[in-house]
Amino acid sequence: MKELCVHTSPSSSASAGCPAGQSSASSSHTRPIGPPRVVSGGPAVDMDPLGPEYVSMCLLADDSYQKLALETMEELDWCLDQLETIQTYRSVSDMASNKFKRMLNRELSHLSEMSRSGNQVSEYISNTFIEKQNELELSCPVPKSRERKRRQGQKQQQQQQSGMMTQISGVRKVSHTPIICGSTNNRFGVKTDQEELLSKDLEGINKWGLNIFKVAEHSHNRPLTSIMYSIFQERDLMRTFKIPTDTFVTFMVTLEDHYHSDVAYHNSLHAADVAQSTHILLSTPALDEVFTDLEILAAIFAAAIHDVDHPGVTNQFLINTNSELALMYNDESVLENHHLAVGFKLLQGDNCDIFQNLTKNQKQTLRRMVIDMVLATDMSKHMSLLANLKTMVETKKVTSSGVLLLDNYTDRMQVLRNMVHCADLSNPTKPLELYRQWTDRIMDEFFHQGDRERERGMEISPMCDKHTASVERTQVGFIDYIVHPLWETWADLVHPDAQDILDTLEDNRNWYQRMIPQSPSPPFYTSDGESGQPGELEGGPVASKFQFELTLDDQDEQDVGGERTAMETAGGVILQQHAHDRDAAERAARDISPAET
Repeated sequence: MKELCVHTSPSSSASAGCPAGQSSASSSHTRPIGPPRVVSGGPAVDMDPLGPEYVSMCLLADDSYQKLALETMEELDWCLDQLETIQTYRSVSDMASNKFKRMLNRELSHLSEMSRSGNQVSEYISNTFIEKQNELELSCPVPKSRERKRRQGQKQQQQQQSGMMTQISGVRKVSHTPIICGSTNNRFGVKTDQEELLSKDLEGINKWGLNIFKVAEHSHNRPLTSIMYSIFQERDLMRTFKIPTDTFVTFMVTLEDHYHSDVAYHNSLHAADVAQSTHILLSTPALDEVFTDLEILAAIFAAAIHDVDHPGVTNQFLINTNSELALMYNDESVLENHHLAVGFKLLQGDNCDIFQNLTKNQKQTLRRMVIDMVLATDMSKHMSLLANLKTMVETKKVTSSGVLLLDNYTDRMQVLRNMVHCADLSNPTKPLELYRQWTDRIMDEFFHQGDRERERGMEISPMCDKHTASVERTQVGFIDYIVHPLWETWADLVHPDAQDILDTLEDNRNWYQRMIPQSPSPPFYTSDGESGQPGELEGGPVASKFQFELTLDDQDEQDVGGERTAMETAGGVILQQHAHDRDAAERAARDISPAET
């Protein structure tokens, strides 16, 4: 307890009784200071500062002053608590995201003016990774032939949608074969005559870069079921949440059957890969014991269902064609909302409720977390997620053992959202043999959408025209503009755990860069309409380093000796591009598209 003694002058006895925090108009710091006096509700008493009476009065200060001091200390403690718990990164991240978008739009605008393929690059990144605001656009004249095809396509679409929308589309009754139904007694949840080979494949369940294609081959094309079964066994989640083995296998087989095998990329292979990648990221040492068992269950489940019933086209395609899904979800994260609806609806099937033994509160919490994570896989949210993650890196707290301190639900969900997003954009960080297969698959899916758009008389989406896209250039640009900034920020958050992933990413980028001269590409036309020299495209130099770098220093745009360094601060987030790399960046990013969407 702190005692309160008052020193005042004889002439200021009236003002000595003012409440704490107030001053009397009659008091002045210029007055001479007299001997100490103590106020106890009555007349002020002059006391010898060295005498026993003064010391005694200090030890037995008035109760009202002690109470006031206690209340003041309590209020100060409350204020400090509020300051410590305020989540300031929210507003800062919004500012960072907006600045980041404006900066990237400026750079993409410059790129689009340089070449036809550069314009494709800009349109693709802008349409896919930057969330659009609603804008009123004036209609432009459309060729009659294209307009005729478009109307025919809309008529066909309306005929297909003549049914009621009261049910979740895509959910269907699945009859399991005896081979699958009897798989609950098998080591990996599926019956296979190549169990030893599958066992060898799944020895890498805890390693980055598991060959999911081999798993599919050795599991009778059940990669998602076998991967999820192995992860749940590894983490002992079935015992923790009392999930019956037969129920788990039934649900996983049903879920896997609702991924379309005729879709080149967004199928159960991709879902299994994202689930296994999420499993690895959850195990990073910097996040050791950070998340609860329920949060881990939610993250892995979200990864497994995040693309279920994907039709192999983009959100924008569904919106442009007035699809039933776009109408149902009001053009907002159309596919992501649909994946969630299907995933949770399947839990209601016969012997499919793997969460049957969770408490009501656990079910509600898990559902909220899964919805949050799957909606974050909408690629138009990429810039906001990246800005939030970057801001979190700057305010992160760690324990003495180096583990991240995420002591509230909001912070943990922020990390989990970005974790699943990173897993969804992890193909370029995998061994080159796997990365190339993923690239071939996503380009095949893009080209298929482009063919459908051409048949309907629609404008072909960026990177979906098989006659103009260049695969190698797309990957270099995709890594530079999207993948590397995201993974570099994640690596900063969990430093030094993700360094190997960054090294693989750089090696893969360099490989695709070396392949650029061997790849045919559409002709480049200069501003005067003349065709550029082949060497400018095929043999010209390309940048040897990533084109965009997220740094943390506040600097302004500057011109130094003809070398321009463009920077913009976004709440502590800076995107930096060196001018001497600009031409190389334009060549490297001719036909950017991701290895996943």
